[in-house]
Amino acid sequence: MDPEQATARQTHAGTERTAAEQVGDFLRHRRSVVSPEDAGVVSHTPRRVAGLRREEVAELAGVSLTYYTRLEQGVARHPSTQVLDAVARALNLSSVERAHLHRLAGTARTVPARRRSVATAMQALLDRMPDVAGIALSPVQDIVAWNRLGHAVTAGHLDPGAPYGPTPPNKVALLFTDPASRALHREWEHEASLAVASLRYVSGTFATDPALARLIGRLSIESPDFAHLWAEQPIELCSTGTKRFHHPVVGRLDLTYEVLHLPQDDGHRLLLMHAVPGSSDDDALRLLAAQTITP
Repeated sequence: MDPEQATARQTHAGTERTAAEQVGDFLRHRRSVVSPEDAGVVSHTPRRVAGLRREEVAELAGVSLTYYTRLEQGVARHPSTQVLDAVARALNLSSVERAHLHRLAGTARTVPARRRSVATAMQALLDRMPDVAGIALSPVQDIVAWNRLGHAVTAGHLDPGAPYGPTPPNKVALLFTDPASRALHREWEHEASLAVASLRYVSGTFATDPALARLIGRLSIESPDFAHLWAEQPIELCSTGTKRFHHPVVGRLDLTYEVLHLPQDDGHRLLLMHAVPGSSDDDALRLLAAQTITP
């Protein structure tokens, strides 16, 4: 078995690990990337590896080395919120990373994964935004609806009815396994990293969702790039920013995006992309919209 296959199998197996083991994986990785300087630790002896030592994290968090070791080994069951918060501070976790740690440990409210068709009102909302490229995403980033411009911008090579069939396209899978989708992004590496970070964030809430496990397992086997990024354990909410496209119809296209979470709080959300008014990107988006109108 080559190294890439081994990584993929290990990553796929990671989707079936217990909550305690996933907490351990996350803590070990975060400890390895925190420098002593960032944590305020003064080193008096040479270090063989980067990152903090277990005893340093334990001391910073105010817990025993034995207990922290058990956390990293995945054998400490039901850690308290106070302990997790202390460890999060010691590891300089961001608010997003801290929330992810609590979800992995089961100390945060989790939302059960619910499969439902997108409401007619949501599709109607997308259709009434002709100047905005919009797509609706499921908790695991299946594309379950889009408007005409959303389809034209993100996946014009796919059938317009693709989101409404039994196997809707998956936004992350397209990015890693579909050549046309990969070529669409001028900064593919950045976009891929954000996609995995967002999926990792979602995985804390929907850890028991079989669809999520299937997606991670499939992509870990089919895409070495995904397997590598997933093993890095990036975490990001990815709610706003800029997507930089090289579109096959209109060429260079930079769009500002916003991600809106639905009030039902069931993991479905809207990805809305628009251009700066009066810009060349706005002109390109209007041209694309005009070319997608059916006579």
